[in-house]
Amino acid sequence: MFNLLHRLSSPPSFFAFAGRALPWLLGGALLLIAAGCYQGLVVAPADYQQGDSYRIMFVHVPSAWMSLFIYMVMAAAGAIALVWRIKLAEVIASASAPIGASFTFLTLVTGALWGKPMWGAWWVWDARLTSELILLFLYLGYMGLESAIPDKRSAARATAILALVGSVNIPIIHFSVEWWNTLHQGATVTKLGAPSIHPSMLLPLLLMAVGFKLFYFANLLVRARCQMLEREQRSHWVSTLIKEAA
Repeated sequence: MFNLLHRLSSPPSFFAFAGRALPWLLGGALLLIAAGCYQGLVVAPADYQQGDSYRIMFVHVPSAWMSLFIYMVMAAAGAIALVWRIKLAEVIASASAPIGASFTFLTLVTGALWGKPMWGAWWVWDARLTSELILLFLYLGYMGLESAIPDKRSAARATAILALVGSVNIPIIHFSVEWWNTLHQGATVTKLGAPSIHPSMLLPLLLMAVGFKLFYFANLLVRARCQMLEREQRSHWVSTLIKEAA
């Protein structure tokens, strides 16, 4: 396993692997998201309290999960880049930031759309909502800091430190509904014991969650391949790739 990871950390090996994996990831993501949308919008029954307005959950909840997951990927990649100076880890962290920011923004927008009929307000300074907004600022700060430093390696070190410091916010987001008295509902899927959500609603939620995760990985590979080409444009393997393509 270690040897496989070591080979994949090589830019030409990663570029080739990403090219082979990309169609499968994108195809799987589109199939799962389509199936999740059908199950959630057509098959799943209306909620006895919220009616059909709850269906935005099938976008909101997976987006929220992805906003946390991607930031932890960035923090882990940043730690690897700081300790072992692996260029691929720097690329993974950098390529993940705009995707994570997009999922976080989508989480906040869909949460506002869901909150208006449920709470009577588009926004409240709830612990969960506020900490998620801080996460968006962390993503934007990461991208702003990266663009402000011309040298790629120096920028990677600075942003890695920011990602690691900002990861303190992740457990705050996750446990905010347990630590404070908030309007946001508690966990229904990831809580200990059986999920308190009907299987007809749980299935599309999980389909969307897996589909969003595959969609992230597909986008990550596209962005990482582009960044790798930009960073390695003077390398022999890139020159050979261009000649073969021509």
